[in-house]
Amino acid sequence: MRVLVIGSGGREHALIRSLAQDPDVTALHCAPGNYGTAAIADNHVLDPTDPIAVVELAQRLGIGLVVIGPELPLVNGVADAVRRAGILCFGPDRAAAEIEGSKAFAKEIMAEAGVPTAAARVCEDSGEVRDALDEFGPPYVVKDDGLAAGKGVVVTDDRELAERHADDCDRVLVEEFLSGPEVSVFALTDGVTAVPLLPAQDFKRAFDGDEGPNTGGMGAYAPLPWAPADLAEQIVSTVIQPTIDELRRRETPYVGVLYAGLVLTEAGPRVIEFNARFGDPETQVVLDRLATPLSGLLEACAVGTLGSVPTIEWHPGAAVTVVIAAENYPDAPVTGDPIAGLEEAEEVEGAYVLHAGTKPERGLPVTGGGRVLNVVGTGPDVATARDRAYEAVGRIRVRGGQHRTDIAARA
Repeated sequence: MRVLVIGSGGREHALIRSLAQDPDVTALHCAPGNYGTAAIADNHVLDPTDPIAVVELAQRLGIGLVVIGPELPLVNGVADAVRRAGILCFGPDRAAAEIEGSKAFAKEIMAEAGVPTAAARVCEDSGEVRDALDEFGPPYVVKDDGLAAGKGVVVTDDRELAERHADDCDRVLVEEFLSGPEVSVFALTDGVTAVPLLPAQDFKRAFDGDEGPNTGGMGAYAPLPWAPADLAEQIVSTVIQPTIDELRRRETPYVGVLYAGLVLTEAGPRVIEFNARFGDPETQVVLDRLATPLSGLLEACAVGTLGSVPTIEWHPGAAVTVVIAAENYPDAPVTGDPIAGLEEAEEVEGAYVLHAGTKPERGLPVTGGGRVLNVVGTGPDVATARDRAYEAVGRIRVRGGQHRTDIAARA
């Protein structure tokens, strides 16, 4: 099968890496890709949010399956265009992708489907925001209704900061604060059947101890040794399947991967967000543990045969990824800084590097985005995987580079 992956981040490099090890994949392309994907796939320059450009490239390359990584192409209707052209596509159509494109829409779906989630108010003006903040009290949770690259959420005890964030957005959700550990569960779906992947945990705050602003994610690990053994199945039955069924009832079937971000409260799991694609950086550790060839799973979703796929198999052991971010991330990341030590990092047993925000300059990698690299460590347990990831991180040199030192420490 000839596969085209759309996107340029660490998630896409993880997908490319997994597909490159798949014997059923005969040709692998990425658009636009990054410095790392270029080593194992053919990169192509294009605007990934342009449906016509994606379709034309797929047709020219004779692609059998298009895999859409980021959220922006999905909410822009790239999957719709690919399917109209008669090409298999992994990723939801525009209407179904609204479950990430609008948090208010996601709340509406959850209400109709009976999915447990935080109480929330959709606010259109400052008066509604103030009333909702009064109702729920601190810690205040204020979310931009639209896409914000994982940085549209403020959780704070500072009332002024909460109101200021709301003022910066067109429409917001003000939610009750949920207490408990956060978990990410992905499920593959063909619009009817939902099959869970390995639960993971990521770390959203920029600094150690879960301090600082929200980011797209500073690290992740899987599996979760402290979580209930049936957690994934529980989330499918109470969250994923009802959501998929509700979208199908609305004649907007969801095909792709549905990400549920959850809080495990004392009253049970509650959804805090949905993503319409593989989460980043959790994908990096989940796909590392996947033993079943990836292309067959993605193709089964695209053609509607996921229900007949054998049980997914997983490698034993654990994976931990640590994000190295650019100077000033997440506010105004500095780009163009050289990256050194990549080969030394990959000499660490059980470790490798996935590129996220990188680009070539005179044939060498430089920083090209906020989250620059994902350093993955693997091993027989979380502790070993974590040690290897941080040993590899210590060998990489990026001026102004920053990373958390406590990823997976409590696990």
